[in-house]
Amino acid sequence: MVVRILACAALMLGLAGPAIAQTKANQLFGAQRSASPHQAEPIGEYAKGCAAGNVQLPETGPTWQAMRLSRNRNWAQPEMIAFVQRLSQEATRWGWQGLYVGDMSQPRGGPMTSGHASHQIGLDADIWMLPATNLRLSRADRERISSLNVRSADQRSVNANFTRAHYEIIKAAAKDSAVDRIFVTPPVKVEFCKYARRSDTSWLQKIRPLYGHNTHFHVRLKCPRGSRLCETQRPTVNELSKGGNGCDETLNWWVTDYLNPPKSTGAPAKPAPRKRGARDYVMADLPAQCDTVLRAN
Repeated sequence: MVVRILACAALMLGLAGPAIAQTKANQLFGAQRSASPHQAEPIGEYAKGCAAGNVQLPETGPTWQAMRLSRNRNWAQPEMIAFVQRLSQEATRWGWQGLYVGDMSQPRGGPMTSGHASHQIGLDADIWMLPATNLRLSRADRERISSLNVRSADQRSVNANFTRAHYEIIKAAAKDSAVDRIFVTPPVKVEFCKYARRSDTSWLQKIRPLYGHNTHFHVRLKCPRGSRLCETQRPTVNELSKGGNGCDETLNWWVTDYLNPPKSTGAPAKPAPRKRGARDYVMADLPAQCDTVLRAN
């Protein structure tokens, strides 16, 4: 039903006038302060879409606190809200009071004015590596404090900040059936490959190395069952794994050649044309239903 409503409304309303049509989508979605009055529905791709009916994660809960509240990015689809609550309870089993939760999504999803290319459809969340030891932080505290860096200075391994609790909490997230993949700094993936039991690594393929994730881990959920407008990421984790766990020889590239690329002996390659990214999109780049989500009162 929600699919038909959004599709019909998009056709009836059409795209906005020329001024809106040329305004960057991240400026339009970044200006929204509340969710759309629709049934929850992730729309489009993780890095090119929007979110109908997002829910706001309460700023403080029994086992979590939302951080950087000035960004107004503690919104997500109900499935992500439920996941954060589950994982924050799991964190208490390992000596943390819960989780500090970073950016999730904007109230109506869509491209962001800064930071992420993804986080657009309400199914992504950044969880801080900083153990939650105080769940009574003020709003000012949450703007001031920073997370914890778990990567060594040479970027090839984890440092002493990475603990058994980090390992177990991320493992619990990966074993959650709602999770599609988790992005971590490559040395964390290397650490998992060292210590995960070889008899139980089916979940390990979900943990994907990606630089820029040394102070948080980024959880991405699968498209919820019945979400017809949500586009499953390709290739899927199952397609990537082919029976493996992501610990093959390609993992070493992230802590060797990626950091220190071999010198080329041929003619220098021409720079590739810059690809359009999330902060370049206008409304016409997004699914048609996003216009309805954006403008609904």
